[in-house]
Amino acid sequence: MELVAAADSDERGLSLLRIWNTLRSIVLPRLNSWVRYLFSKSEDADIRQKTNNTEESVAEDIHESDTEVLEIEEEITISEEINNSEDEALGSEEEISVSEEESEQIVVEEKTVYVAQATSSADITMPPISQEEINKKIRSHCECLVLSNETLGDVCRSLDKELNRGLSKATNAEATVKCFPTFVQELPNGKESGRFLALDLGGTNFRVLLIELGENQFSMDSKIYAVPHDIMIGPGTGLFDHIASCMASFINERDLKDELLPLGFTFSFPCAQEGLTKARLAQWTKGFKCAGVEGNDVVALLQDAIARRGVNVPVLAILNDTTGCLVACAHRKPNCRVGLIDVRIKICAVLNDTTGTLMSCAWKNHNCMIGLIVGTGSNACYMEKLEKVELWTGSHEGPQEVIINTEWGAFGDNGCLENIRVYCDHNIDKESINPGRQLFEKMISGMYMGEIARQVLVQLVDEGLLFQDHCCDALKEKGQFFTKYISEIESDKPGEFSNCQSVLEDLGILDASPEECANVRYVCECVSRRAANLAGSGVAVLLNRIGQKNVTVAVDGSVYRFHPYFHDMMVECISKLVKPGIQFDLMLSEDGSGRGAALVAAVANRSAMEREKLAR
Repeated sequence: MELVAAADSDERGLSLLRIWNTLRSIVLPRLNSWVRYLFSKSEDADIRQKTNNTEESVAEDIHESDTEVLEIEEEITISEEINNSEDEALGSEEEISVSEEESEQIVVEEKTVYVAQATSSADITMPPISQEEINKKIRSHCECLVLSNETLGDVCRSLDKELNRGLSKATNAEATVKCFPTFVQELPNGKESGRFLALDLGGTNFRVLLIELGENQFSMDSKIYAVPHDIMIGPGTGLFDHIASCMASFINERDLKDELLPLGFTFSFPCAQEGLTKARLAQWTKGFKCAGVEGNDVVALLQDAIARRGVNVPVLAILNDTTGCLVACAHRKPNCRVGLIDVRIKICAVLNDTTGTLMSCAWKNHNCMIGLIVGTGSNACYMEKLEKVELWTGSHEGPQEVIINTEWGAFGDNGCLENIRVYCDHNIDKESINPGRQLFEKMISGMYMGEIARQVLVQLVDEGLLFQDHCCDALKEKGQFFTKYISEIESDKPGEFSNCQSVLEDLGILDASPEECANVRYVCECVSRRAANLAGSGVAVLLNRIGQKNVTVAVDGSVYRFHPYFHDMMVECISKLVKPGIQFDLMLSEDGSGRGAALVAAVANRSAMEREKLAR
């Protein structure tokens, strides 16, 4: 319905959906009772014959039905008043009220259900299941989501094997974890200084940022610009001319036109990176279809557009968001070497955030060596020794390490995780836009966690273990249990269920009991803990590969930011899986795609100046 689609787009849509679900939960159960009454009138003799009721019990049933009809008429009148008042408030009678055709369909469906219920109840009367039994059965049902330490150890060994395959020239072609070199070899050391521009393009909006660095000092000024739809699907020169025009406006507004400003460019689309300042667009995503860009060097296209504008800005580096994050952390802690990336050359919209996340934290924390994204998607990057990177085509002089974009979202695409994937994982993958791909990401990221929980809850409803006396139509609609609901439900204090009840009311499930809320929370906890354990297992593998005693992990993404316990669950898991003697901490990254880009430019500029000084 339009209401469901609107709920995804704005708050008004969500309000409409709440009203519809509430009305549905009130009216449909009463329609069921009404149909029972009408059916009992028209098929009274048949029912008496099927159920062998006595004349006295039939009379009592009819008397109860007559009484119920009076109650129904009153409630239908109230429902009509509610409908009328809501229609006036929202000005949308078609969206709120049920059409005659829909009403007829509902009656037929309810009548069919009633016949099945009448037949089964006449044959067998099932005793009610105690709440203790429901809890036990729900826990048993959710056991498939609980990963033992032994199983997590197996996941670690499998991921380590796949990382080696990705780094090897002989096996990279068939490897699922591709391990692409980013050509970012140095992290901030805190001595970067000056003013730098950053450009962050990754969707229908892009940002221009002015970042000023001093020794352990940082300031940022930024502005967001829109990318009109006609430019998104027009010629590539039009897109880059628009970017250059906005950049020129930004520079003029801040009176920077007389300065030679280094630029770091975050381009969050799938690219084949051939050097620090060379990256060819593999394919457009996110609604972009600009002709003449795919297969070409986006840095060169940007420089051409800048030249046409006369803007004096050399492009020193192009990166993905994850690398930017790592560099940002290392500015303050030089030991930072790992960063997690949201898949750069995959379909997911946040594929490039990981490198920026790593760079951003590395500026603050010089121990930062890993970058991780757990948001809409999931990916990781880390600092690897050049001797292990057989795909490296750059110079072997200078730094002997490079940030590797693991693209670990595709871990398991070769079947190595089938022992831990369960029915909801298979269902979600089958219904996705990229079946068979990004299987690890589909078990971890915010794009899928809510749907995993919904499918488990629906299974429990269908088995009669949850919400037996409630209308669950909204819950049974795909995509209606948002990932944010998991964070909200788990934010309730122990023994309190105000957030959970609010979420269930959004879904039209009113007056849920504390026991039902507790069961819903348990399902959410199983889903989020599994995601945290899998992400933590991946981080443990990278920490063990780096092998240093003290490492900071830069982390960003909506799941990590907003889930109340995701950080703690990851720390608990990592602590069990890292080698003895390795200490680590998880650090929230800030603005990896913007700050990280500027920091990569700053590091490149610093390195160039140092080389010039040595050459003298």
